[in-house]
Amino acid sequence: MSETGLKKVNVSLSGSTSPNRSYDIHIGAGLLTSCPTLISPLLKRPFVAIVTDENVAAAHLDSLTASLDGAGIAHITKIMPPGEASKSFSGLETLTHWLLDEKVERQDMMIALGGGVIGDLTGFAAATLRRGVRFVQIPTTLLAQVDSSVGGKTGINVPQGKNLIGAFHQPSLVLADLNALQTLPDREFNAGYAEIVKYAAICDRAFFDWLEDNRDALKNRECAALSYAIAKSCETKADIVAQDEKEEGARALLNLGHTFAHAYENLTGYSDKLLHGEAVGLGMAQAVGLSVHLGLCPEEDAQALINHLAAAGLPVSQTDVTGGPFAAEDLVTAMAQDKKVSQGVMTFILMKAIGDAFITNEVSAAQLTAFLHNQG
Repeated sequence: MSETGLKKVNVSLSGSTSPNRSYDIHIGAGLLTSCPTLISPLLKRPFVAIVTDENVAAAHLDSLTASLDGAGIAHITKIMPPGEASKSFSGLETLTHWLLDEKVERQDMMIALGGGVIGDLTGFAAATLRRGVRFVQIPTTLLAQVDSSVGGKTGINVPQGKNLIGAFHQPSLVLADLNALQTLPDREFNAGYAEIVKYAAICDRAFFDWLEDNRDALKNRECAALSYAIAKSCETKADIVAQDEKEEGARALLNLGHTFAHAYENLTGYSDKLLHGEAVGLGMAQAVGLSVHLGLCPEEDAQALINHLAAAGLPVSQTDVTGGPFAAEDLVTAMAQDKKVSQGVMTFILMKAIGDAFITNEVSAAQLTAFLHNQG
């Protein structure tokens, strides 16, 4: 496809002490081939260091490098093993040693070509290498295009939990090529869709209604529908990040479903038993279920959200997960490692209705355990 469905969203961080950290998200089909035109103004020299994984390299690396070659931009590439195992201290060590061996300089540009694992790992390496190297996100999964590539969160997993070691390091540019989604396996596409639903559930009932009406177009990966949904999601995230870059307040809303999700990912060993987006879908179903349990949300809204997630092929019950159901006590223990825990108190994102989420630290361990004991 040519460059179609083009949209641009700006992440404005002009209120910060470093206004030049604002950046654009370009969304459209064919952006891999036009990458040099968009990144050239950002380069101090015609050179980039690409980080990708084996699966993405096989599908998309040649397109990217051919476009760079055509523009006279030199490049080196590190191909990491696919999967969450690369997002670790050992993966970070491998990557940073390679960058240093290749003499990547502080003013150089790195490119993260891949899904959330590659984006998070590359971003963290960029944040720490020589105390900060710039990088461009080229997300190749739906989840990365609408979530992990935007907002500057980078990091790695450790045995104690997900993303517990990391840094805030904003990209210089994000290129979301819709063509990359056409070959994405259905399971990964569905996992990414969970994050789109999340934005609607947080603060936009009209967007949720649009998703209901356009479910088939999105499932069929029609360019116009994808472009709209991705841009809408990125606009919502950009607005929240601009208000609260380092998650000191409102940005925590973006973690709707994630407190549950990270616990399930921990208990399934960060494996392909449960993809991150699948865990978010289940986490949202549980968050809205807890909201109903606490008398905060109408059952009608909760069921509408759960039905929508289920229709999208996402798990909405513990029994939908390999190895489930899980002991309530194990889940509570895993949740206690969540990054939003403050002074030993867990923070939850709950819902009053679809499009009306809020942050609370008033859910007791007893209430949470009682709710989980009734879940299947």
